[in-house]
Amino acid sequence: MAEIAQLESQPDFWQDANKAAGLQKEKNDLQAQVEAFKQLQDLADEFTLCCSYWDDGDVSVGRDLLAVAARWSAAYQQMERQLLMSEECDGNNAIISINAGAGGTESCDWASMLYRMLTHWMQAHHFKLKFIAAQEGEVAGLKSTTFMAIGKDAYGLLKSESGIHRLVRISPFDANARRHTSFASVYVSPEVDDNIQIEILEKDLKIDVYRSGGSGGQGVNTTDSAVRMTHLPTGIVVTCQNERSQLQNRAQALKILRSRLYEKAQEEKRQAQAKLEAGKKDIAWGSQIRSYVLHPYKLVKDHRTEFESSAAEKVLDGDLDGFIDAYLHWRANPK
Repeated sequence: MAEIAQLESQPDFWQDANKAAGLQKEKNDLQAQVEAFKQLQDLADEFTLCCSYWDDGDVSVGRDLLAVAARWSAAYQQMERQLLMSEECDGNNAIISINAGAGGTESCDWASMLYRMLTHWMQAHHFKLKFIAAQEGEVAGLKSTTFMAIGKDAYGLLKSESGIHRLVRISPFDANARRHTSFASVYVSPEVDDNIQIEILEKDLKIDVYRSGGSGGQGVNTTDSAVRMTHLPTGIVVTCQNERSQLQNRAQALKILRSRLYEKAQEEKRQAQAKLEAGKKDIAWGSQIRSYVLHPYKLVKDHRTEFESSAAEKVLDGDLDGFIDAYLHWRANPK
């Protein structure tokens, strides 16, 4: 922080706006870490003070001790999360795509359940939701959807959800009440800014336009404004339909494509260093990162971290913090 303060005092500091903004962000992050550590120290001092006044018969002081300990534990957990999120884009917004696997209505319904789970978690943690595109299932649910989580550390936290998710349940669409297994993929990438250089050549793009469908605001369906952009060298496909004009949707799709290409490059780098699991797999058996079993018992288990919860309904309602924390620890020390 002292070095940044010295740089700020230089007459030419603000001439390079991008560099200055980057240093300001670094300064704010460092200040937040210092404040978090100071809060832990203050709570520890408060706990010690309460202990000096406590004896076995003083119930009120005992309650104070428990309350301070709970606050210290929450503050410690938050600080630990920050220390575990050390990658370049962990603090950025997150772009999330959900795609139903093979299985028709069952998988489309499962994709919509995952959308509900993730957006409920976002709402509980005060992240803003921005809709980008969606394709509804023929009977129910979603074939695919793309949206953005806007807020500090959105990518660093939500990257734990990237992969294949498997659901086992008694199907509500089966008249014979048989058990079904469904798959859907979640792909999370960081929103990247102009400071990160990602080269995209015009000749490598295939761009299709079509009429927007679904949510998008008044007048969104009146023109062929939606954009589907395919990056030919990698096969990555992104769509955008939430903006009113084709030009705006094209700009947004290009932004998402840059983020996907950045995440792909980062994943390839991590694989080369043998620090992460294998990359994206088929949406099918043996490739899932997490299983959600609702019948004959209830259990949600992450196959990377071995973290599990028997409160399946709570998890599907957005209670993901245990899985996120376990993933951050696993990433820091992969087995």
